[in-house]
Amino acid sequence: MAEYIHVAHTFAPVFDEKAEILILGSFPSVKSRENQFYYGHPQNRFWKVLASVFGNDVPVTIEEKKAFLLENHTAVWDVVASCDIIGSSDSTIKNVEGNDMDVILTKAPVRRIFANGDKAYQLFLKYCKREGQPAVCRLPSTSPANAAWSLERLTETWGREIRSALVCGPASVQRRGN
Repeated sequence: MAEYIHVAHTFAPVFDEKAEILILGSFPSVKSRENQFYYGHPQNRFWKVLASVFGNDVPVTIEEKKAFLLENHTAVWDVVASCDIIGSSDSTIKNVEGNDMDVILTKAPVRRIFANGDKAYQLFLKYCKREGQPAVCRLPSTSPANAAWSLERLTETWGREIRSALVCGPASVQRRGN
């Protein structure tokens, strides 16, 4: 039987001073921790969903993913800085230390925060939510464990929410129809 291990988040958030949305996961999966980058499990639909929402090709390498996020004024991070966890299971997360969202929110004009799934949303509210932060929106998880949501349904829901956050966004975003 698998046992709890204490794990710290070991890679930095992706953002710059132009980030208008912040997407938060709960904590990196085993595969993401191995890759040292976000949404590293090949079955996670995160990159496919965002590429479709922004009308881009799906980025493949870490450098392509970073460039894609920055070009689309999107920051990505996780709610949890460290925790006890079994494997990649969000349901086992305990003894949480939350990340300090001010690392991003004091440097970027974030309009809206999106939580990738229920667990990220719950953990954000418990450990990271502070007065004065942008509104947080819970989106359906892109995890392969969320089999109830098809890629098409995820893309439609994520697209609607992200476009609403960027409706008054920079001309570069509006030109792409988002």
